Amino acid sequence: MAVEKRFEVLFLEEAGTFLKSLPVKVRAKIQYNIMVAQHENDPELFKKLTSEIWEFRTRFNGMAYRLFAFWDKDARAMVIATHGLIKKTQKTPTNEIKKAEALMKAYYEQKK
Repeated sequence: MAVEKRFEVLFLEEAGTFLKSLPVKVRAKIQYNIMVAQHENDPELFKKLTSEIWEFRTRFNGMAYRLFAFWDKDARAMVIATHGLIKKTQKTPTNEIKKAEALMKAYYEQKK
């Protein structure tokens, strides 16, 4: 029995550019993890960071990859991926969360 997708994912330009910059195997693992997160609730793969910002999480060959995202309030089952990074520290950099918030704001401004 197939499990229904919990949400769709839309990649903003910066998120797409980040993914394209990665080696094919890393990109494939990130895309696979996103697909799994769409079907099951796993905080190891899709985790809430703030009241509005989430992150898709992938580990590959000892490296931590993060793709920031938010839920589109107008489309109930739509997650918007804003941008990504290769995480080098335990703590998520505050400036990256602020960047995701700014991209979210720009997304809603453009939607009007």
